[in-house]
Amino acid sequence: MLIFARHIYLLFLLLIPVILIVYGVVRRMRVRRIRAFGDEKLVRELMPSWSGAKGWIRIILFCMAFFFFVIGLARPQIGAKLSEKKTKGAEIMICLDVSNSMLARDYSPDRLERAKLAISRLVDRLQGDRIGLILFAGESFVQLPITTDYVSAKMFMNSISTESVPVQGTAIGDAILTAARGFSAQSEKSRAIIVITDGENHEDDAVEAARQAAELGIKVYAIGVGSQRGEPIPKNGELMKDSAGNIVVTRLDEDTLQKIAKAGGGAYIHAGNEEFGLNPIIEDLRKLEQEEFSSVVFEEYDEQYMYFLGMALLLFVIEMLIGERRAKRRLFQ
Repeated sequence: MLIFARHIYLLFLLLIPVILIVYGVVRRMRVRRIRAFGDEKLVRELMPSWSGAKGWIRIILFCMAFFFFVIGLARPQIGAKLSEKKTKGAEIMICLDVSNSMLARDYSPDRLERAKLAISRLVDRLQGDRIGLILFAGESFVQLPITTDYVSAKMFMNSISTESVPVQGTAIGDAILTAARGFSAQSEKSRAIIVITDGENHEDDAVEAARQAAELGIKVYAIGVGSQRGEPIPKNGELMKDSAGNIVVTRLDEDTLQKIAKAGGGAYIHAGNEEFGLNPIIEDLRKLEQEEFSSVVFEEYDEQYMYFLGMALLLFVIEMLIGERRAKRRLFQ
């Protein structure tokens, strides 16, 4: 398998046809100037040593050298193999509320986007820990299985919206149970569930679900997003209204979230605009006994760039040595 460690440099290959076209245009303009100067055949007789063919040979060699030079810059690698990698850390399942109430703008730009930003920053801090993501509203599903692939975790964050779960509501208990089932078989001690929600309109027994998770050795933390004074919910350029035509106001249910955290053996944190609440939770998890995880990864690629750069250097030297004069056909005159 051939891969490029710096594939962005391959875009420079687009310059090769540009170089050939520009050279062809310059050559054509030169011929026109010669014709304007006088008889083309006579002018060529005045320059018997000049070779037009060598000009094209030189530019083709230059483009070939440039091609190999760019390939070398892109760092081609081959010979990847599977190997087992061992890491130490905790397993963290994040349950993110994507119900319509998360569109309220008591956070900038809104509750959901602020939560996504906080999770993305959390991922940047992880070292060896595994992370998974559960999305929930009226029901829950696994958006990202437990993994150490932090790049994929951040990519998944971009696609999350209130449309990710078609059934509206706030089934916190179902999300906790879904998360509890998502941990790997390697994990037994350092496991935690972080629920990020406004806690409003919960449709099941979330406290009991947190208690069940705690019995399995899983800590349940809750981060409350929103304000108790309430905030309207904007959607599609308008404020959401109920069946009676009244504007819907969403309020943080701290009492329920505190009970969930207590039953789950974790802690409750009210999210702020500056400190969202994930960092203190991670610091608390660092105190737990870290577990060793093993995973199969691709590694030990063999670098091939030096061969391409060597070929580029050789072609550049040949191109400079050729010149544009016609070769003498006779050794003696």
